[in-house]
Amino acid sequence: MTTNNPVTYNEAENRYEMWFGNLVVYANVRRDKNTLYIDYVFAPQELRGTGAAGEFMSNLMDVVRVEKLQAVPICGYAASWLRRHTEYQELVSD
Repeated sequence: MTTNNPVTYNEAENRYEMWFGNLVVYANVRRDKNTLYIDYVFAPQELRGTGAAGEFMSNLMDVVRVEKLQAVPICGYAASWLRRHTEYQELVSD
């Protein structure tokens, strides 16, 4: 699944979002100085197995890179995704 929609920050919800048609994949986050804690990643049932969450994570990590942040994956999905995608390892805080 590929979309041209960007990852955007929803300040009211404290989360990054990416829309796929009328469905949204999101990550609840907390930010402390230059660290982004990824607390929870959610994809609607209809998008599971389509690659939408992975595409979202890739785009979210591109935001982390551009904003010169370090990511701390609290969410199990985010942690396992980051272990599989070594191209983002320098962005993961120890």
